[in-house]
Amino acid sequence: MSELGQGQSQSSKKWWGNALLIGAIVAVVALPLGALGTKLGIWSFMGGFALLAVGVVLATMVFFLGIIAVVYANSKKMLAERKSALIGVALSAIVLALMGNQFMLAVSVPPIHNISTDTINPPQFDKIVALREAEEANSLAYDADKLAPLQQEAYPYVKPLISSVSQTQMLANVVAALQDMGLEIVDSNPSEGRVEATATTFWFGFKDDLVVRVRAESSGSVVDVRSVSRVGESDMGKNAQRISELLAALGD
Repeated sequence: MSELGQGQSQSSKKWWGNALLIGAIVAVVALPLGALGTKLGIWSFMGGFALLAVGVVLATMVFFLGIIAVVYANSKKMLAERKSALIGVALSAIVLALMGNQFMLAVSVPPIHNISTDTINPPQFDKIVALREAEEANSLAYDADKLAPLQQEAYPYVKPLISSVSQTQMLANVVAALQDMGLEIVDSNPSEGRVEATATTFWFGFKDDLVVRVRAESSGSVVDVRSVSRVGESDMGKNAQRISELLAALGD
């Protein structure tokens, strides 16, 4: 066979190995691209989720086709193609593992995003209301009949904090604790015993709003916290986790 013919033959053998590798790389890139594009406002969060879906579909295809390709390449002693397919399978497995973990987390918690330590008389937002309205965020209405049973079953530890610390000192502690957690303080109103803050996720830039209500009781205080996501139906447990972290810090 001539050198030209051999070159054409080698080229024809390599294309599918390279295609699998490229597909896997695109799947990997789709994840941070979808997240950061949403954070920078290039597209909506639905656009970001669409890119995640593209990444998952591509990763699934490459993973299963890659396994077949590895077996075939190994039987034909096609070392270069086997290497490309193996890398593609490995990258796809990482994507599927990451997204699979997120999926399992999502289905393990109820599809709610409005969490409060007081489900009868939840703390009310003030300054943050206008910010949410400007972004057409999720409603702040609290449907106790629907949300309270789901919350109590999934997060029974989300309860008010009863402390011996005075109301004045506790309000100062709340501000300090929220800042330590990386939240932005939107408003602090000692006269009304209220602190409002916003948490922003690293990748997507999603915002969850939090309000803390501190009431004087006997010689101490009672702390109630409410955390609500601005977008999305499910918070994947983040609001309850945030409340728990804050109350743990205040209870030290």
